Amino acid sequence: MQEHGRLFSRPSFTIMVWAMLDFFSALVAGFIAFRIRLDPVAQPTSHAVLRHLEATAPLISIAYLVVFCFYLVVFARLYGLYRSPEVRSGLNEQRLTMQATLTAGLMLCGTLYVMKQYTVSRVVVALTIVLTMALLMARRAMERKMIQRRFLQGRETRNVLIVGNGRVAHALRNHLQALPHMGFRFMGFVSLNNEESEGPENSQVIGNIQNCVALARSLFVDEIYFSTPAEKQTVVSVVEEARRHGIEVRVVPDLYDGLAWNAPVEFIGQFPTIPLHQREFPRGAFFIKRVLDVLLSTLALTVLSPFMLLIALLIRLDSPGPIFYRAARIGRKGRTFTCYKFRTMVANADKLREDLAQQNERDGILFKMSNDPRITRVGARLRKYSLDELPQFFNVLMGDMSLVGPRPPLASEVEKYDLSHLRRLDVLPGITGLWQVEARQDPSFDSYISLDTAYVENWNLLLDLRILARTVGVVLAGTGS
Repeated sequence: MQEHGRLFSRPSFTIMVWAMLDFFSALVAGFIAFRIRLDPVAQPTSHAVLRHLEATAPLISIAYLVVFCFYLVVFARLYGLYRSPEVRSGLNEQRLTMQATLTAGLMLCGTLYVMKQYTVSRVVVALTIVLTMALLMARRAMERKMIQRRFLQGRETRNVLIVGNGRVAHALRNHLQALPHMGFRFMGFVSLNNEESEGPENSQVIGNIQNCVALARSLFVDEIYFSTPAEKQTVVSVVEEARRHGIEVRVVPDLYDGLAWNAPVEFIGQFPTIPLHQREFPRGAFFIKRVLDVLLSTLALTVLSPFMLLIALLIRLDSPGPIFYRAARIGRKGRTFTCYKFRTMVANADKLREDLAQQNERDGILFKMSNDPRITRVGARLRKYSLDELPQFFNVLMGDMSLVGPRPPLASEVEKYDLSHLRRLDVLPGITGLWQVEARQDPSFDSYISLDTAYVENWNLLLDLRILARTVGVVLAGTGS
C-alpha cells in the first residue's frame, strides 16, 4: 500500500525547507553562545587569552557547529519532526524537539571526544544545545499557533469521510469534532451495507462504499477513515482509486491485520490510526509560496496605491455605482469568499447578463462576448491591461487567493462542473495563471480546464515564477479581456 521505513518519505523539497529552518536556528544559537562565551563582561579573561581564542577558536567551533546542525537535522527527521504536525500533539512535538536536540548534543560531545578537540569550549557546547532547544521549541510553538488559528477560521481544514457507522465510527467523529483546532471537518459516514444506511439515527450516512471515492472527490475530502472491518479487496480498491485522486486513506488499528505491515501508528488527537496511503503534499514549498504571496502583494499595494486611487477616481467620474465590484467566488475545496475587482461594468451588469446569454461567444460554461454593452468606457481600458484585478492583492493578503493559480469561478459555474473539473479547486485561486498567459483568448472551456488541471498536477515554485514573468508581458501587451 505505502512504503514505510524510508528516511525521506515526504517530498525532498518539503523536508529540505524544514531542515534548513532547523539548521539555521542551530547556527544562530551557536553564534549567540560563542559571543556570550567571548564577552569580556560576561567572562573576565586576560587580553592575551582573548586574542588567542578569537584567532583560533572560531574556525574550529564553527566547523563543529555545522556538525551539530547536521546531527540535529538527521535526528529531527528520525523522530518524525518533519511529518505533518496534525498527526501529533503540541506537547509531543515539544518532547520530540527536546529529544532530538539532546541526542544531537550528545553526538557532538562524542565527536569532540573522539577527535580530541579539548580546546572547544564546553560552555559554548552547553549553551548551543540549550539555546537551540529554546529556539526550536519557540519556533514550532509559534508555527502551531498560526496553523491552529487558521483552522479555527475555517481555512486549510481537512475534510474527512468515515467508512462505517458503528460505535468506533461515531467515537472517531465525536473526537474530530471536539478538536476544531486540529483542522478536521467531518463530512459524513459511508456505509458498507444497506443496514448501516437505514434508520433515522443514520441521517449522516451520505453514501456507500461503491461510490465512496467519487463522493469524496465531490466534497473535496482529504482523508477517508475505515472504522469498521471490510473485505481486503474492497479496501485495496478504495486505496488505489483514492491514490489516483490524491486522497489519503487511514484505518483504525487492529481492524486490518496484515494489510499495513510495518506501518507507523499516527495519533489524531488521542485516536490511533494507521495510514494506508498518504498524499505527498509539499508543505514546505507551499509555505514559501505563501510567503512570496504576502511579500509581493504588500509590495505591489504599496507601490501601486497612488495609481489605484487614480483609478478609483476615474471610475467614480465615469459612471454611477460603487468603485469596487464584489462577487462571491468559489475558492479552494469549494470554500466561498468575496472577490474584489475595480468595477468595469454598469451597476446592474449581473441582471443584464441573462438577457445577453444568447450572445455568449464561449463554448461550455464560461460567458464572454466582444463589445459587451455593459462595459463602461473606463472599464474597457482597465480590462485591456487587466488593471481591474489590482484589488485582488487584498484577497491574496487575506489568504483567499494566491498570486498564481486557476481563476476563481462563480458558484453557478461550479454547479455545472463534471467530477474531473473539480481538480482545479484543489489549490487556491490566483490573480494570474497558466490559462491567462497561454490561451486567454481561446473560447474553448476544455482548454480552460485542461490548462488549470495541468497547473495543479505539475505545480512547482519555478512554474509560478515563470507565469508571473509572462504575466508582465501579457499585461503590457494589453491582451486582456
